[in-house]
Amino acid sequence: MIPKIAMIGGGSWATAIIKMLTDNLTEKEIFWWMRNEEAIDHIKAFKHNPNYLSSVEIKVPANHISSNIAEIVKQAEYIVLNVPAAFLKNTLKDINADDLKGKKIISAIKGIVPEENLIIGEYINQKFNIPLSDILVISGPCHAEEVALEKLSYLTIACMDVSLASDFAGFLGTRYIKTNVSDDIFGTEYAAVLKNIYAVASGICHGVGYGDNFQAVLISNAIREIKNFVDAVHPIDRDINESAYLGDLMVTAYSQFSRNRTFGNMIGKGYTVKSAQLEMNMIAEGYYAVNCMDFINQKYQVDMPISKAVYNILYKNSSPILEMKMLTEKLN
Repeated sequence: MIPKIAMIGGGSWATAIIKMLTDNLTEKEIFWWMRNEEAIDHIKAFKHNPNYLSSVEIKVPANHISSNIAEIVKQAEYIVLNVPAAFLKNTLKDINADDLKGKKIISAIKGIVPEENLIIGEYINQKFNIPLSDILVISGPCHAEEVALEKLSYLTIACMDVSLASDFAGFLGTRYIKTNVSDDIFGTEYAAVLKNIYAVASGICHGVGYGDNFQAVLISNAIREIKNFVDAVHPIDRDINESAYLGDLMVTAYSQFSRNRTFGNMIGKGYTVKSAQLEMNMIAEGYYAVNCMDFINQKYQVDMPISKAVYNILYKNSSPILEMKMLTEKLN
């Protein structure tokens, strides 16, 4: 039977994964939901996303692209969730547990559902009764912009059922995409959330004037914070130096394509949160994630001074200069 895969979301990362799926040689059917009707009409007419990665040729059949999410979900056995975490609840408001029964759910979202304070896998498990063994996580290091340029990139596909992870990885591999598999859905998903927070921290440090030497100290401390937290939440045998953890952190903290670093840099230079968001016109997941993580960590009480500093700056109106100066005394 030909596998059927539905993409939920119309942003740059969704567009990049659509490119991977259609460039991959495995026979499959692709369906695509996005909210923006004008973008749908443009893609059907011109085979390009007018708003994101517009250089990418879209090879999804026109009649497989729709703003009717129930219809798109109904068509497929694999559902890839790829909207900002802050918008997930609203996106799925017309979908119920029966609509997703028996389907494999793939999270390509690197964030936490606000108010619920749950990573995507936990939210889908609790809200829609999807078994954890049927939930997959796509993690990097991989920027959508480099996928569009067909620069060699690596993905890690995580699932408690490693054979299912391998199956889905087989739909994504191309000459420019290499894939790995993991059974660590909690660690890879939390690491993907946390690296956005640390990329914001990296940007703030750059914005207030710290150089590469301090950035190296910041990121070496950040990977230890990630390890300490994911070990507290889900203590299994994992190598935090693998690309899904350390690699994803590094590319998000350093890359010119990192919206979280860009957002942090603007905050460090004196922008308000609102003005930075308006100028970027894109979601920096780290902004929402740090608030959720501060709440979640009240349970685990892991020492996370970098995450706490970002939280204080973004949510407590603490001075970026003073907060980063205090942070320098806590790192080694």
